[in-house]
Amino acid sequence: MSALAGVKVLEIAGMGPTPFCGMLLGDMGADVLRIDRPAPVERGIGVDDRSDLRGRNKRSAIIDLKSPEGRGALLKLVVQADMLIEGFRPGAMERMGLGPVECHAANPRLVYGRATGWGQNGPLAQTAGHDINYIALAGALSMIGPREGPPVPPLNLVGDYGGGALYLAFGLVCALLSSGATGQGQIVDAAMVDGAASLLTVFHGLRQAGHLKEARGANPLDGGAPFYAAYETRDGGWMAVGALEERFYGELLKGLGLTREETPDRADRSRWPALRELFARRFLEKSRDEWTAIFAPSDACVTPVLTLSETGSHPHNLARQALHDVEGIAHPAPAPRLSATPGAIRRPPARAGRHTIEALRDWGFAPTEITSGLEAGYLVATPTRTG
Repeated sequence: MSALAGVKVLEIAGMGPTPFCGMLLGDMGADVLRIDRPAPVERGIGVDDRSDLRGRNKRSAIIDLKSPEGRGALLKLVVQADMLIEGFRPGAMERMGLGPVECHAANPRLVYGRATGWGQNGPLAQTAGHDINYIALAGALSMIGPREGPPVPPLNLVGDYGGGALYLAFGLVCALLSSGATGQGQIVDAAMVDGAASLLTVFHGLRQAGHLKEARGANPLDGGAPFYAAYETRDGGWMAVGALEERFYGELLKGLGLTREETPDRADRSRWPALRELFARRFLEKSRDEWTAIFAPSDACVTPVLTLSETGSHPHNLARQALHDVEGIAHPAPAPRLSATPGAIRRPPARAGRHTIEALRDWGFAPTEITSGLEAGYLVATPTRTG
């Protein structure tokens, strides 16, 4: 039994946080049915279905939502659903007649999840944007990058996936618990700009307490501190140093073969450049593997900086089974790990329309309804094959 076993989710295919959120729910056992369009939707990352790992643990049905019959088919699915998630600009689902009003009329207990960059209201709600724009407005982008140089986008982890998909998933589960208790569904408005701002909660507090400088590279956690930074090694590799606490800093010095007497005082920020230069010279004396061996048994908080292709072979990741092989493709394991109802990868990424007949049947459509929909063209089923 999985944690979300029995929970039925409709994911309206799109870009941004919704595919990742659907994957998270599917990993925990939800029955996720992705509704794809007759014309392939642009998902933004330019890979085939097999390599779009966000499509795992889902089934796909193609329904033409521009047709009245297709919209009727979706509303019939809504009656059976616990959640619906969509990621269009505000008003797009309403213009199709599939907004919260219509869906809650069909199913009052439905949790209706909406993921956008700017939210459902506000001056920017109808404007285009991407992760970099949302985290810029939230204040996160200004804090990431070297002191000398432009802000550096942290992939799309902070907006799309951290501030968007994860907050959407959390909101959906909260609303699902409420719906189970009251029988009344609600709308979850998950804006990436809101989620990114929420992730900065601690730093807002530090700034107002006078413990945070707004200049990049001037604080302990943003690369400003020489004992919380990455250093190049002799072979061109990198080591990540996170020796914030005094006891861990002592272990760092021991591993580097340094004493406190010969190192600049780390409490004096004016000495940080000299300390950084000293550490940089020392790390260049050995290879990444040599430093890894030196620091592996210690509490210095020093680890190698691994590439994605290297992560699967690291002993800790192997012990944790961090990557799972699914038909020759490495997938990160479902997270977090639940002791009694763990997540699992039960299906490889879904190909659009692969499960139209199977999924609609399981969701309560009669065979004649499916056949007539296929013949009329508002339902589409792709040929059966792996995926």
